[in-house]
Amino acid sequence: AAFAVIVCVYAVIPQDWLGGSADREAIGLALKHDLIPVGAYFLGRSLLVGRAELVGVVWTIIGTAAVVAVLGLIDIFFVPISWWRDSAVVEYFRDHLGYDYQGTGGLPENFIYNTGSEDHFLRRLVSVFLGPLASAYAFVVAFLLAVALRRHIRVLAVLAAVIAVGLLFTFSRSSLLALAAGLVVLAYVYRRWWPVAAAALTLAVSFAWVHVFPEVAPQGEWTQQDLEQQRNIAKERPGASGDPASFDESSIRSHWTSLKEGVRTVVHHPQGYGLGNAGQTASRTETPIKAGESNYTEIAVETGLLGGLIWIAWGLSLLAALVRAARQTLWWFAAGVGAAFAAALALAVQTDVIGAPWMAYVLWALAGLAVGPVAFSRNGDRPAR
Repeated sequence: AAFAVIVCVYAVIPQDWLGGSADREAIGLALKHDLIPVGAYFLGRSLLVGRAELVGVVWTIIGTAAVVAVLGLIDIFFVPISWWRDSAVVEYFRDHLGYDYQGTGGLPENFIYNTGSEDHFLRRLVSVFLGPLASAYAFVVAFLLAVALRRHIRVLAVLAAVIAVGLLFTFSRSSLLALAAGLVVLAYVYRRWWPVAAAALTLAVSFAWVHVFPEVAPQGEWTQQDLEQQRNIAKERPGASGDPASFDESSIRSHWTSLKEGVRTVVHHPQGYGLGNAGQTASRTETPIKAGESNYTEIAVETGLLGGLIWIAWGLSLLAALVRAARQTLWWFAAGVGAAFAAALALAVQTDVIGAPWMAYVLWALAGLAVGPVAFSRNGDRPAR
């Protein structure tokens, strides 16, 4: 509630008082972006949902993620990239959402993985989320919920395996690290070693996959226009590497640079610039971007250091509540949501995790359900107070 209040206050403070330059459209988009998790959380807190219903909800999420993974794998192996270039996706991002992407054919840059070669690029799983990161985040949540559910093991194992393969082909290294973090949380909740072993295996697979992916990923070819554009971009970013295992790799360097610059901006301008001056919102509305990528720096730049600290405090206290609920009752649902929420908080360090609408709506609503004031019994469900 405190975070929501401070977001609304910064929405009405005149931008010239703070040094920001966002217009009303940018402020409105940022207001929606920042308040969706709050609304989703309170929606979850307001519902009385029984154990059987929650099992159905989780199976729906796992099944949907498996379908998304299958569609994505079919796409990258059997649908040529030219189909995407000629589809309405380019116009959707450019004309409807306002993004000016410079990837192949006008697609988002992270739609594919650029190795630095002018001969080819590597395909990444994007599926119906129209992006590898949003798909990867959904896979992480679904996989952790599947690990916590542990019912109908044979069916669950098949679906989890499909989701895991989909996650690998998104080639989101941060998502694999976040998955390992979520498994560590499960180990703490259950006081078992097998989730720690699973986390270690995830890290080992992540390290190996960085080297294997360029050898097994489907390839696509640049157009001549693409090549000219990529050469111009390369001149603006000298020294960037296409080696996914290098710290000079373009994506890793971009995330790290954005994080450092965002922290520096917050430190030197702790009062914030007002809503609409950071991240995706600023990009969409052609507002000078004061901070990008990390949820923590973006929110602190928009709502000041105080707003950023309240956002962090809410996230950590909610995680603690989820872990406490799971530890006290050994309740699988709270354990799974807690692990997924921990993964999301880790991802938010280097990306705008709530900028993926599925995460903002679904995960925060699940968190509200998991800590809601409901006592679950074998014979029925009743309000705890």
